[in-house]
Amino acid sequence: MADATVAALQALRDSGRRLVIVTGRELDDLRTVLPRLDLFERIPAENGALLYGPETQRDRRLGDAPSENLVREIETGGVAALSIGASILATLEEHRHTVLAAIADLGLENHLVSNKGALMILPSGVNKASGLEAALAELKLTRHNTVAMGDGENDHALLDLSECGWAVAGTVHPLSP
Repeated sequence: MADATVAALQALRDSGRRLVIVTGRELDDLRTVLPRLDLFERIPAENGALLYGPETQRDRRLGDAPSENLVREIETGGVAALSIGASILATLEEHRHTVLAAIADLGLENHLVSNKGALMILPSGVNKASGLEAALAELKLTRHNTVAMGDGENDHALLDLSECGWAVAGTVHPLSP
């Protein structure tokens, strides 16, 4: 993160505003690209499936852990590039059919979310909007003062929930807040 961005976020926070970042990344991966997690009061990660509080350094899973049977079935189907988070599974979009077949074979209710060539496998009902709702509830805030920005397919629900949603220029797919 650029120093100017850190300074802008710190100034925003110093003005009394409250910052929440909602990301599709797993928490450990987020730490590698955003070392200043302390700028935010809450971080819904894993596309809304994990809620992290930087001040307490505690996280709370907002969906079930990935099914071991599903992991095994996906890997048996030839998917080697599989990331396993607290509640999310992620792979490449090219493995969609293998993942869908595994979910169907096991009779699970997981849903798939695409984002810039990635494929996220999440518990039913979990997305960036549900993660933001959990963060707002902990902070005792409502969505009516929420501004959200997004740049990918996985941001639709987040932008729809927010009072003011913005799709940034250069998005992979146009978003309609």
